Amino acid sequence: MQYYIQAYDFTDENALSRRIEARPAHLQCMRELKQAGHFIMGGAILSDAGAMIGSVVIMDFPEEFMLMKWLETEPYLLEKVWDRVEIKPFRQAEV
Repeated sequence: MQYYIQAYDFTDENALSRRIEARPAHLQCMRELKQAGHFIMGGAILSDAGAMIGSVVIMDFPEEFMLMKWLETEPYLLEKVWDRVEIKPFRQAEV
């Protein structure tokens, strides 16, 4: 099952510094998930000024509990980078 995850960062004055500090661990996690076949694509949501304000990730997990297990260890959640997270089932178009 594929999932579309849209997450917006906290907006307090330390939000960007937390993101930058947690980013290496987050990217390593994404690399490992990609190698395991779970990461389809993702990247930062940008403000009009080009600042990172959130993330979009499209993942593939055979069972929902695996998605939930990943979220329990996701650095951007553990380090309070992501404030609001929306998860929707997703189907990638074959074009």
